[in-house]
Amino acid sequence: MARLRIGSRGSQLALWQANHISDLLRAQGHIVELEIIKTTGDKIADVALAKVGTKGMFTKELEEALLENRVDLAVHSLKDLPTELAGNFEIAAITKRENPRDVLCSVKFAGIDALPHGANVGTSSLRRQAQLMAIRPDLRIHPLRGNVDTRLRKLEDGDYDAIILAAAGLSRLGKMHFVRQVIPVEVMTPAAGQGALAIEIRHDDAATRRRIAFLDDAAARATTTCERALLKKLGGGCQVPIGAYAEVQNGRIRLDALVAHPHGTKVLRETREGDDPVLLGDEVGETLLRRGADAILEEVYGAGFAVPQQP
Repeated sequence: MARLRIGSRGSQLALWQANHISDLLRAQGHIVELEIIKTTGDKIADVALAKVGTKGMFTKELEEALLENRVDLAVHSLKDLPTELAGNFEIAAITKRENPRDVLCSVKFAGIDALPHGANVGTSSLRRQAQLMAIRPDLRIHPLRGNVDTRLRKLEDGDYDAIILAAAGLSRLGKMHFVRQVIPVEVMTPAAGQGALAIEIRHDDAATRRRIAFLDDAAARATTTCERALLKKLGGGCQVPIGAYAEVQNGRIRLDALVAHPHGTKVLRETREGDDPVLLGDEVGETLLRRGADAILEEVYGAGFAVPQQP
């Protein structure tokens, strides 16, 4: 049987994800090899993500390895993938989704409401910052980079009163004991695609597409396609203050979406149901733009918070 060569970033979480996919493939009888590839995002570890704004900062080098036929598939956190891939590539599978919500981790405090006035909270996400400041403008938000263990160590060392992370990453790494609050979607809408893994291949590689087809989860595909359609309509990348959470309810897709000013001074939310994931995401995005999302995003880019990650 032919080998399947997987490309992955080298962080602890990325390796967990790649090994998880490897195990599923081996269970189907495939021979699997893993190649670790350092990305631009891994090299720029001391700058807030929102300030970097490099398109595909966690994916470009993995795609280069695909294009050069050094690997057959790349495993990504879906939220890192731009909404438009180059024509050479496709997302061949989106795996069953982990909990997409954000969580608050703290040594001393039980949740957002329990944080004292002026508490120091760590996150490099403008989306998380905006939603936190909308409900707690007294909080002091500080940049937080590094892998999950590094971030948790900074919390334990007392650098922060609390930090905000994705539930999925902590769950995958067995670190949920640090969680004090799973933040409801209506309080903090997640990033588009959060909690889902994407398997990217070369568009002309029909053999690999067939081999990994079993990994594609219909519900995860539908909901994340809807979220990414919204993101594409708004012209935003993963580092701008846009939230999107879709779920299948009674056979229909319900989408909760958000665009917010990074300082939390203006927050637009929109909820709608539909049957076609792309059409629903597009319609909700159009509604948000009409309600003023375009002005918010223009201000974000103009102020240097972030630059667009998609055309």
